[in-house]
Amino acid sequence: MGTYLNGRCHRTGKATSGTTPIGTRSRAFCIVAGVVDTICHIITKLELGGAQEVALHVVSHLDPTKYRAVLISGPGGLLTEEAQRLPHVEVTIVPALGRTIHPFADLVAFIQLTKLLRRVRPSIVHTHSSKAGILGRWAAWFADVPVIVHTIHGYGITPVQPRWLRHLLLMVERITGWITTQWIAVSQADIEKGRAWRLFRNNVLLVRPGIDPRPFQEGLVSTDRERLRRELGAEPGTRLIGTVACLKPQKAPEDFIEVAKLVTQSLPNIRFVLVGDGELRATIESMIVRHHLHDCVHLTGWRRDIPSVMHAFDVFLLTSHWEGLPRVLLEARVVGLPIVATNVGGADEVVVGEAIGELCQAGDINGLANTLIRILSSPVKPSEARRADPSLLPREFHISETVLQYERLYDRLLNPDHDGMTHRLAA
Repeated sequence: MGTYLNGRCHRTGKATSGTTPIGTRSRAFCIVAGVVDTICHIITKLELGGAQEVALHVVSHLDPTKYRAVLISGPGGLLTEEAQRLPHVEVTIVPALGRTIHPFADLVAFIQLTKLLRRVRPSIVHTHSSKAGILGRWAAWFADVPVIVHTIHGYGITPVQPRWLRHLLLMVERITGWITTQWIAVSQADIEKGRAWRLFRNNVLLVRPGIDPRPFQEGLVSTDRERLRRELGAEPGTRLIGTVACLKPQKAPEDFIEVAKLVTQSLPNIRFVLVGDGELRATIESMIVRHHLHDCVHLTGWRRDIPSVMHAFDVFLLTSHWEGLPRVLLEARVVGLPIVATNVGGADEVVVGEAIGELCQAGDINGLANTLIRILSSPVKPSEARRADPSLLPREFHISETVLQYERLYDRLLNPDHDGMTHRLAA
């Protein structure tokens, strides 16, 4: 038997005049009876990344008097322990859920997800990332979840994939779109791409993957900054060009090393710092050895003092080949760092004008290097060129606004005809 939403069967789409929606209740009833709606977020892996950080912040800041927050993820993420410590959040690990496409493991993950959702009985399933987005939405559909939401944090259809795989994934996304109640995009670029791919028409909403700017606005006293710069390998008079990124193909850390080679060949007293770790670490270490960059490039691994580290940088460099909307650029913007980045995804929605930074085409090693050389050769020191006022980060990029937008969305989806609803989606 199908569940019902907006007077239509969720599976068949047939009108159900006079039928009470199954699995949904009026908000007034919930408040009086003390019943809350279960919102279940599903993400592939709780690694350090923008999608994961947004999902964690949203589930941990939903009003517990209105929502029961459940978070489902695959195993092995660095943020798993942090998620399990969150108050008012139920965390479940699905052992078979992983990022790599593996038909048997994916089938097992789908079965595990479906059984779990039938037991949890959420009012809304909200998926993040490509693998969890496909398996999670279909598991929700087979578990008769009435509302299915998916956030696009950049698409899983990428230039590095074989053409046949891109076509297959696009077909799967289109079919899965038929059962998706609401799409969320983090950038206007993703909305335009999704419409061009015919994934959706009007059931898409722009909600930025906001950040909490306060830790990045606090800064460092000069003695702490100099101590941290020495720890990162910068002696007095050395300029630091840094990035924070997972070492995976999306972030193109190989390009970061190639840019470092060109810049350090042209200018003295330059140090590059790559904060992060991942599957390409061995490749990056090999490149550093091959290009004789031991004294010029420093790999730190993952660190949890990112605001302090970014205040130690002089310039921020991002070499990604594809993105949704890179939150790390928002963080660099709040710190006031000059930004040099590739123009992918929603990067140009963050880096707006030369007062904030400059953009180059993805893979343009010479363009990125020449832009850095020009900035570093300027008579104005990069640390003095922090022209963007960090207090001017638009409200839409604040994490509190992200949570508010999601709560308004959940209210609307659960109560489409409730006249007493006070929260409405922003136009």
